[in-house]
Amino acid sequence: MKKIIITIDGFSSCGKSTLAKQLAKALNYVFVDSGAMYRAITLYFLRNQINWDDSNEVLKALDNIHLSFSYNTEKGTSDMLLNGENVEILIREMQISDNVSAVSAIKEVRIFTVAQQQLNTESKGIVMDGRDIGTVVFPNAELKIFLTASIDVRVQRRYKELLAKDATITFERVKQNLVMRDEIDSTRDVSPLRKADDAIVLDNTNITMEEQFEIALNWAKEKIGMN
Repeated sequence: MKKIIITIDGFSSCGKSTLAKQLAKALNYVFVDSGAMYRAITLYFLRNQINWDDSNEVLKALDNIHLSFSYNTEKGTSDMLLNGENVEILIREMQISDNVSAVSAIKEVRIFTVAQQQLNTESKGIVMDGRDIGTVVFPNAELKIFLTASIDVRVQRRYKELLAKDATITFERVKQNLVMRDEIDSTRDVSPLRKADDAIVLDNTNITMEEQFEIALNWAKEKIGMN
C-alpha cells in the first residue's frame, strides 16, 4: 500500500498536534511535531539569553542546537530532545508560548528548522503539523489539511489545558497570547501562515475531536486508496 505525506496547518490551539498524532497512530505513520522544534529553539534562546534581533548571534546559537525526537513508550508519542535533553514538558510552559512566534518568525531560524524537517521528505508515511508545512516544507504533499476554529473556542481550549498545569493562569492572558501569535504568524515576512491553494479546510468549532478525526482519516484513506 502506498504511503503519503499529510500536512496539517492552522492557527494556534486548533488541535493540530492532536489530530496529527491520531492520524499517525491510525495509519502507522511517523508524526513530526514542527511546533516542538520551534519551541525547543525558543527555550535555548531564553536559557542562553540570545539576542534574537542580532542575526549573527542567532546563527552562532543555531550552530550549537541539535534537535531530535525520542519515542515515549508510555505516551505512545515522540518527545522533543534539545541537545540530548528531554525538554517536552519545559517547552509547553507559558513563557515559551509568549515568545515562540517571535522566534519562529526569524528568517535564520525558519531556514534552519525547515531544512531539518525536509530531511524526512524521501520516506513518505509522515504526518507533520505546523504553520507552513503545506506551503513551504512539503508543498507536494498528497493531503493538506488547514485546521481552523473560532478564536473563542481556541482560547477556551487553551485556557483549560494550561489551567491544569498552572492555577495562576488567566483567561485574558491566554486570549492575549493567542491573538498576538495569530498576528505574528500571519504577517511575518518569512513563510507566513496561510492556507495552501490545494489544502482542505477543516473547521472544528462545532464538532468533537472524534468527529474531526473521522473526517480527516477518511480523507487520508481516499488519498491512499483504502476506501
